[in-house]
Amino acid sequence: MQQDKHPDYRPVVFRDRAAGYAFLTRSTATSEQTIEWDDGETYPVVEVEISSESHPFYTGTARTVDTEGRVARFQRRYGGESSG
Repeated sequence: MQQDKHPDYRPVVFRDRAAGYAFLTRSTATSEQTIEWDDGETYPVVEVEISSESHPFYTGTARTVDTEGRVARFQRRYGGESSG
């Protein structure tokens, strides 16, 4: 790696606003806010709107779209036969 071309890669806490969940990871993200973590160290904290703790796909609350029902409804409305 060339010196002075890459941002600092350091420990950062990300806090999910929706779930109230925080996790420590390494990132180049910066923040003026800090938080004292469980290990007694102080880290920058970045607020995020959504993470795996609150995203519908990961929490199992995602809705599935009934595409087969839509095709059948279209064929009933417009009288088309499927050519498959």
